[in-house]
Amino acid sequence: MAKLHSPRAPLLCAFMAFFLVHCNIHLHVFAMLDPLDFLALQSIRKALRDMPGSNFFASWDFTSDPCSFAGVSCQSNKVVTLNLGDSRAGSPGLIGRLDLSIGKLSALAEFSVVPGRIYGPLPETLSHLSNLRFLAVSRNLISGQIPAGVGSLRRLRTLDLSYNQLSGQIPRSMGMLPALSNLILCHNRLTGPLPLFLSRTLTRLDLKHNALSGWLGPNSLPPSLQYLSLSWNRLGGPVDRLLTRLDQLSYLDLSSNQFTGTIPGRLFTFPITSLQLQRNLFSGHVEPLNHVSITTVDLSYNKLSGPISPFLATVQNLYLNNNGFSGRVPACFVQRLLSANIQILYLQHNYLTGIEINPTAEIPLSSSLCLQYNCMVPPVQTPCPLKAGNQKTRPRQQCNEWRG
Repeated sequence: MAKLHSPRAPLLCAFMAFFLVHCNIHLHVFAMLDPLDFLALQSIRKALRDMPGSNFFASWDFTSDPCSFAGVSCQSNKVVTLNLGDSRAGSPGLIGRLDLSIGKLSALAEFSVVPGRIYGPLPETLSHLSNLRFLAVSRNLISGQIPAGVGSLRRLRTLDLSYNQLSGQIPRSMGMLPALSNLILCHNRLTGPLPLFLSRTLTRLDLKHNALSGWLGPNSLPPSLQYLSLSWNRLGGPVDRLLTRLDQLSYLDLSSNQFTGTIPGRLFTFPITSLQLQRNLFSGHVEPLNHVSITTVDLSYNKLSGPISPFLATVQNLYLNNNGFSGRVPACFVQRLLSANIQILYLQHNYLTGIEINPTAEIPLSSSLCLQYNCMVPPVQTPCPLKAGNQKTRPRQQCNEWRG
């Protein structure tokens, strides 16, 4: 007690008071948020910074309640949502890396990052987030492989890693996630075959613009799919048996691959609004079972042959160019074209021998017709795409050889 009356007593008391106030602040914070989560948020913050014009981290003051930070929400003293960056359209994003400590946010159910300049790999520790249902880190500079541990997130419903620089194969375990509904990995550098997707909840699969290869088996994809885009890959082989199972599809894009075989007629009865099968190696006749109600059908740049089915005349935008179709164009196409029910009818670069249209007929301004480079002189002169070239008629020798 005598020491408290020494000349240093006032200084010591002031220091103790400051220490207690300082501790009380942090004890108050820890009382509101789990200490592990608090430290994890600090590490995540240190690895990132705002891009010029972004003020996202302005509210991240660790002397206050982290549950009030922008992009953070909590339940029962744990972080359950972490949305990094200003989500408003056009807002600048963040720059830096994703810290490994994100795996310590054990209750995290939703994690997203806005478009920005975040680089480096995805943290392997994401596999520790057993409660994660939504993971979206798109339009950044994420590189490396998709961590195999992501395939252990049994509650994951949406995974969006699109528009990055990811490489390597899609983990086989990802196809077995029981709750997965949306898988969006487009615009990356992924290679190898598709995993076997067993999820019966998968409705959206977007893998376009990668370097995926291999064949698809008849059971490779679940019939629950409503949106399927595999365009701009290196996939091949016949898919007729696979496609006949996917009768819930509303959008299908298999363009710019190496798929072979026939196009099943049943496919045209599905509730599809856009059917994109162009730039493949499909062959044989195209025989829809009934009038086609799909708005856009693109079968261009394949090896399809035979007559053009009149059931296709009900399509609004129809691309059949650069194939081997032959015979005369059914009269119902002309009727619908002149009544403006067909907006695009591209038939160039085939072996068609005629079309019943009056040379003086006025094609509506809203409609486009291209007939050049067939085995006939086009009865009407219409503007065609530049890719169609300048030759109006196919050389007679080619037409004779095609007839055999």
